[in-house]
Amino acid sequence: RAVNLELQQVETQRSLLGSQRLALRASSPRQLDEEAKRVESVLRQLALPWGAIIESVEDASTADVALLQLQPDAQQRQLRLGAEARSQQAMLEYLQRLAATRGLTEVHVINHQVRSEDPQHPVRFTVQASLQGLP
Repeated sequence: RAVNLELQQVETQRSLLGSQRLALRASSPRQLDEEAKRVESVLRQLALPWGAIIESVEDASTADVALLQLQPDAQQRQLRLGAEARSQQAMLEYLQRLAATRGLTEVHVINHQVRSEDPQHPVRFTVQASLQGLP
């Protein structure tokens, strides 16, 4: 009984492998090129110096600014941050601190919005910076 069960498992695995082989053969060169581009993109993202990027962002952090989003673009060597500050002054100070950190250059605000529906009127903003000087 155990041998029959094992034989059924082997047959199932063989049939799955056979269908995967057919699927691979059916792929067109264009599909393979697109898949290769996706793999290269993932490898570029993984090759970013994540430790240094996070350290730079943490060095600039203050109690008056909450980081909401961190979005690197490996191909362009840019970093986009979404954040919320207690005030416009806190936002400007955060920008100065980011610009002074190692590895981030060309730091500037892409957009900002005062959240008037909140009684404290925080400022939600997006920052873009170039990743330079990082390993």
